[in-house]
Amino acid sequence: MIPLFFIPPFIILFITKGKFRFLTKFELVLACALHYGTFILALPIFFLLYKTKQQPWNILLQTALEPVVLSAYGFTFLTALLATIINAVFGLILAWVLVRYEFPGKKLLDATVDLPFALPTSVGGLTLMTVFNDKGWIKPICSWLNIKIVFNPLGVLLAMIFVSLPFVVRTIQPVLQNMEEDLEEAAWCLGASPWTTFWHILFPPLTPSLLTGTALGFSRALGEYGSIVLIASNIPMKDLVISVLLFQKLEQYDYKSATIIASFVLIISFTALFFLLIKFSYGKKLFINKSLKKN
Repeated sequence: MIPLFFIPPFIILFITKGKFRFLTKFELVLACALHYGTFILALPIFFLLYKTKQQPWNILLQTALEPVVLSAYGFTFLTALLATIINAVFGLILAWVLVRYEFPGKKLLDATVDLPFALPTSVGGLTLMTVFNDKGWIKPICSWLNIKIVFNPLGVLLAMIFVSLPFVVRTIQPVLQNMEEDLEEAAWCLGASPWTTFWHILFPPLTPSLLTGTALGFSRALGEYGSIVLIASNIPMKDLVISVLLFQKLEQYDYKSATIIASFVLIISFTALFFLLIKFSYGKKLFINKSLKKN
């Protein structure tokens, strides 16, 4: 492994393309940014993967393919995906309502959207438990629908929706606010219905921000721990998620298994986000090409 003190000179030589000279102002700022990204983001990931690489392949596969681990993988990713889809729909609707309509309590609702950012996740989990437990305010509705939320997979889904919703709303809102209404009015003048106007005029420019918000929300849902550990039963093969499983491994001083599981989650999450980024870039280019052809 390369000693850490070799990293700063390597970054500086990388910026100057191997030449020994003083840095310009731009290169100095670039060097600071690269150092920050390297020590805060790249190095922890690198050391995690390096520690995993030191384990024999049979130990890696045995740990990663345990039934409890596979169940946690599947449940976490499927629940996070479902929460992302729900937030994509209702987050878009909520952002639309906050931007396009005026009503009493709008500012309060707008501020409430940011609560999951400000609240400690354990407080969020405790709040959800207070509202959705068997003696909570939603008890009549839950009894009528014959569903149980707390200490159930539905509770995990609810917690993931709660913590990831603001990402969708806050990425769509600025785009909606800066969107010109001339195109809508032109479509209405040409006889387009409200649905046709939304689908063909308004939705395409919103797609990049919607994909960005859903990707951020999906990542946030995958890593949620504080609220899930309170609202779920954390029973293996039922509603155990990866973050709680990792903590359980650490409590048992099983650092090797925790490192291996974390590395596999990191690789899977990075791969999913990478393909989503490729799809996002392709969709953006396709939208630009269609716009140029129309013009």
